[in-house]
Amino acid sequence: MTLRLGDTVPNFTQASSEGEIDFYTWAGDSWVILFSHPADYTPVCTTELGEVARLKSQFDKRNVKPIALSVDSVESHKGWIGDINETQKTTVNYPILADPDKKVSDLYDMIHPNASNTLTVRSVFIIDSDKKLRLTLTYPASTGRNFDELLRVIDSLQLTDNHSVATPVNWKDGGDCVIVPSLKDPEVLKEKFPKGYTEVKPYLRMTPQPNK
Repeated sequence: MTLRLGDTVPNFTQASSEGEIDFYTWAGDSWVILFSHPADYTPVCTTELGEVARLKSQFDKRNVKPIALSVDSVESHKGWIGDINETQKTTVNYPILADPDKKVSDLYDMIHPNASNTLTVRSVFIIDSDKKLRLTLTYPASTGRNFDELLRVIDSLQLTDNHSVATPVNWKDGGDCVIVPSLKDPEVLKEKFPKGYTEVKPYLRMTPQPNK
């Protein structure tokens, strides 16, 4: 199945390190970051899962629930979590889906046969509270993800959902934003952007971040 931005993501029920999960029920009204791993007891994945545990409070304050996936069993996950906690000096505090039947991997197109017939690639799905897919990223198995970048994207998505702006290149929370081109009425602009804006070009107008 190919998922595209804006699609409603499919529901599933699957075992995890924290018990059986009905995805929609577990997600509730939160955003979700779902990310897959090639296998348990692999070095890059071990560092990633530790990093997400360290960043859990950052996800919490954005109303985002992290959930990982690997094609190994719950028992394997539980043993691996012990290694993650030991080596990364943290405590895994979110579920890891067990997908030995590859049900979720196939549902979310996490296995790319030309890369590997059996292992999931490093897929990332950011899903909003309406169960809509907002971002996908696919990394090769050899490259660890940048979770600071994923937090940055979540900040951008949540900001631009609520204000008539987009975020420019290399934007970080607190930086200037771009006013969407569809807004042209001067009175509307004055009302929406009381801090003012700079017109670099008629189509490129910069304004301080509206919610700061």
